[in-house]
Amino acid sequence: MPHPAYKPQQYTSVAPYLVIDGAAATLDFLVKVFDAERLRIVPGDNGRLRHAEVRIDDTVLMLADSLEGWGAVPAHVHIYVPDVDETYRRAIEAGATAVQEPVKKDDEDKRGGFRDAGGTTWWVGTQVA
Repeated sequence: MPHPAYKPQQYTSVAPYLVIDGAAATLDFLVKVFDAERLRIVPGDNGRLRHAEVRIDDTVLMLADSLEGWGAVPAHVHIYVPDVDETYRRAIEAGATAVQEPVKKDDEDKRGGFRDAGGTTWWVGTQVA
């Protein structure tokens, strides 16, 4: 008898989980900036999200609005993207606050960062050699 799958098909084994204020707005931001694909959405009360999942490239990201006893937690997330400059531009146009313009430093990556309205700082990078 085959064993049932221990995770949904094509999900990563590890998924960042953001507990934030304004999860629906963050979800829209992720679609605009990273072309995120909406997966599961579980609405909560008063327009809040109890649980949501999106796929960004090969990774599933989970998020939810904070609740009493489960407060918002600031987070930093790093994502490799095909074009760091384009992604950074899209984020700023979508309302993000600049943290660091993309720059090449002492490694193989060109990297930059921005903060969304929910308080998550997104670091984006592209390998450039």
